[in-house]
Amino acid sequence: MSPPPSGQRITASRGHHQLVDGDVERAADRLHHSGLLGFLQPLVTRHTGRPRLITLEGLLTGMQLCADRHDGAVLLDRATDLLQYRISPAMRERFGIPERPENDRGFEASYACVRRLFHTLLKALDPSPLPKNRQLDRTDAARISQTADLTCLGEHAARLRHTVGLLIEDSLAPARHLLDRHWDGSIALDATPVRTFARGTRTTGPLTSTDPDAGWYVRDGDHRDPDEPPATHQPRAQKRKNGKTPRSARRTKYLFGYDATLAIARNPCHDGTPTPQGHAQPGQLPALVVGFTLDKPGHRPGPNAIHVLADVRRRGHAPGFLAGDRAYNNAAPETFQLPARALGYRLVLDYRTDQLGIQAGHSGALMVEGTWYCPAIPRPLIDATADLHAQWIDGATWARRIAARAPFRLMAKQHPDAEGHQRLMCPASAGKLQCPLKPSSLGTRPHLPLADPEPTPAGPQTVCRQHSITVEPQAGAQHRQDLDYGSPTWQQTYFRLRNSVEGFNGFAKDPAHEAIEQAGRRRIRGIAAQTFLLAYQLAHANQRKLTRWLDTLPAPGQRPRRRPTRRRPTKPLGTWTPTGHLTTV
Repeated sequence: MSPPPSGQRITASRGHHQLVDGDVERAADRLHHSGLLGFLQPLVTRHTGRPRLITLEGLLTGMQLCADRHDGAVLLDRATDLLQYRISPAMRERFGIPERPENDRGFEASYACVRRLFHTLLKALDPSPLPKNRQLDRTDAARISQTADLTCLGEHAARLRHTVGLLIEDSLAPARHLLDRHWDGSIALDATPVRTFARGTRTTGPLTSTDPDAGWYVRDGDHRDPDEPPATHQPRAQKRKNGKTPRSARRTKYLFGYDATLAIARNPCHDGTPTPQGHAQPGQLPALVVGFTLDKPGHRPGPNAIHVLADVRRRGHAPGFLAGDRAYNNAAPETFQLPARALGYRLVLDYRTDQLGIQAGHSGALMVEGTWYCPAIPRPLIDATADLHAQWIDGATWARRIAARAPFRLMAKQHPDAEGHQRLMCPASAGKLQCPLKPSSLGTRPHLPLADPEPTPAGPQTVCRQHSITVEPQAGAQHRQDLDYGSPTWQQTYFRLRNSVEGFNGFAKDPAHEAIEQAGRRRIRGIAAQTFLLAYQLAHANQRKLTRWLDTLPAPGQRPRRRPTRRRPTKPLGTWTPTGHLTTV
């Protein structure tokens, strides 16, 4: 940079970009209406000592103003500048902020007040006992964790979840009436990695990171088929003859940070197709985040998801279908599947190749890919998906076999009771199948399939001797789902929900906006700080999505401000799965 001309002095601009009181009051009003200020105020109130030189209302208002002006990023130095030099004296008096000179000493004094109050708030929300911003000996860290008060930390975790739930709900408030009218309660779950503002250390090393709550996320470079079970995966050769690691075998993505478990709201009955005029559909809301939590990568995916879903239900959102990747399907039933059903959600799952076919049995009935069937279901129908993955049949044959399973499916006789028990009826007794063990089903409808039960020394199975059986919630709980696997309805529901969560991940990670994966957007260490600051980013992403959607809706007799996003020409979904595994939805 060339020096200024002789006699010319460079001066910092002061007093510019002042915020009007209306904007500040609106930000403060949101705190009151959302309930955030009322919930957090008792956590930082003290009755002794000197009065603080900034109120909690002032701190949270400054953070909200900062998030609104910087794509959701909250940096305390920017919030300090807004509160000390960009708002009117009347607003500063409301927030208990004294007048200070606009110089280095004035800023540092104000910044110290903001930091102290923010960290006091974090202390009441932090579910981790480990100190931040310095490396600890791992032995000392283990001792601190073992001697911590788990009850107190559990209360902190609940407060943190409630706090971020209020922030997310506030971002949904402008569209809450539309959500209640047009959203069926369906949710897609996904854990996406985000970096933390600290360097990672070796997991076997003597010291922890300066952010001891974070962990390593690693994705291998070979990108093996996720359908392939880990036990049968053959790793590629790690070194060539020259001793160097081949590029294809190197790790292509690793980061030190957290897994953000996101719950994305989407109605799978809608495909997002614009109107014939090219405008967005008024009743088809964009995918929005309705809840989230943070944890170390790969840790407790099932319980974390349940914490998020419970908070979504607590805020009054109705349950619908629930889709997630195979990490949730592989969770222990008591940590995910059973609690999710208790919350009212209907699971829509996918399976690895070693989980296809028969998955469980109860009273003679067979669970095949998540659904209970008659024990006389033919073997080719049981192995339909496995045969497709093995490329022994084509897609058309697979689709016919999936459809041919329907007459053998046990029919629901009643809804599950309060404890999750449900009566299921034999398909022959329900008039869907002919079976020699149920003589009343023979001949009445000749077009129905005829079952060929296999004789056993013990005689017919319980489901064959009775008209119906009671299935307890634990039976086949890990793999049970509410739609027939592979059916057109399952494909529409599962893949639309999964596509919505992947799309939101990309939207929120846009480096031109929230950039939630970048560590520099959240510069305070620890799981409490990272969660709190990420909530502002995700809330801003919701607001940005709603604004874009509203801009695509035309006013009466006018053109919309923006056109809907045009879908890029892509290959059919079945291109990336076994041939014919998907139909057009």
